[in-house]
Amino acid sequence: MNADIIIIGGGIVGLTVAKGLLEQTDFSVAIIDNKLDVNAKRPVDFDARVIALARRSVDELTRWGVSLPESVPIKQIEVTDKGAAGYCELNAEKFGLAAFGDVVALQRLGEVLYSSVKNSRIQRVSATVTDIVTTQDGHQLVLEDQAPLNGKLVILADGGRSSVSTALGYHYQETSYRQTAIIFNVKMSQTHQNMAFERFTATGPLAFLPFTSSSQNDSQHEYSVVWTLAQEQADHLLNLSDSQFIAQLQKAFGYRKGRILTVGKKDAFPLALRQADTLRRHRSVVVGNAAQTLHPIAGQGFNLGVRDAVALVNAIKSVPDPGQFDALHAYQTARKADRLTTIGLTDSLVTLFSNQLRPLQAARNLGLLSMHASHVLQSHFVRQTTGLN
Repeated sequence: MNADIIIIGGGIVGLTVAKGLLEQTDFSVAIIDNKLDVNAKRPVDFDARVIALARRSVDELTRWGVSLPESVPIKQIEVTDKGAAGYCELNAEKFGLAAFGDVVALQRLGEVLYSSVKNSRIQRVSATVTDIVTTQDGHQLVLEDQAPLNGKLVILADGGRSSVSTALGYHYQETSYRQTAIIFNVKMSQTHQNMAFERFTATGPLAFLPFTSSSQNDSQHEYSVVWTLAQEQADHLLNLSDSQFIAQLQKAFGYRKGRILTVGKKDAFPLALRQADTLRRHRSVVVGNAAQTLHPIAGQGFNLGVRDAVALVNAIKSVPDPGQFDALHAYQTARKADRLTTIGLTDSLVTLFSNQLRPLQAARNLGLLSMHASHVLQSHFVRQTTGLN
């Protein structure tokens, strides 16, 4: 088997890259994922998480012909520091935006992207890569129980945790935050009114994203929640009954949207900052979580991956050979500033808002109040977090 470009990883970022290549280039593409069911109408199984698509991510996906599934726009964001005076409210209208972004279910977005890349130029291969042979002109991927696959460019969109990244020479620096994110949905007594919340507590940030899981009449009462805690605190909460869990969550969040009525299934993920040493090597690149894995604070991880995809497609869409050095170097250069800035922003926010030292607490409260009062400071923050910077 042959393809101009091989994408390893059939998740959201891998499918986004495939869609961009389909829309912007004439290259043949193969997507490899051992969880793919090539005969099914659905992609690999995604978990129950939702993602907040930043304004630019929505614009780029729309430009590539992706019709977003049912989503909830974020029109207002309230940022608070529990037990302190820190407060900032952001309103999309003040920045000439219809919304800061849209909240969508991971599974629904995956299904839309998967359907959008059904094309004769896109091969979908359900297989495990057992070895890789590198030549001057490309790579040959040895597949378990299937014929080898040859390509001029390999795109790693698998989170960077496969043996392929190691075989291609990528190295990663990882720093544990010693925190766990508990992710779940809740139903509130009041409607969300397109308002998101980021609340900083003594145990870590707590994010409420307006969300709808169905077309039911009470769907406007739903939120998707990301609760960040130390590992031992997360373990304790996960062992509580739903009523006990809700009581602790209500105590941390307050009554901004009334009472918490129900809580759904809970998933937990350890948090770390993980960065590849480079974005490209010989006829290969990394995108999304294979390039960098971020803390969920401010919701930047997937959106950074979308911008990786856009920059990569732009870098190779006008060249005859997608794996040529100049094109891949251009991709890495184009991503440098945004990548460093976004990683720096999320990492510094974790340090600042997960620390109860009085000087830092005073500094962050002053910062929040200053941003609340300054359109200039708000504008800078909004442009970075929406991807419009």
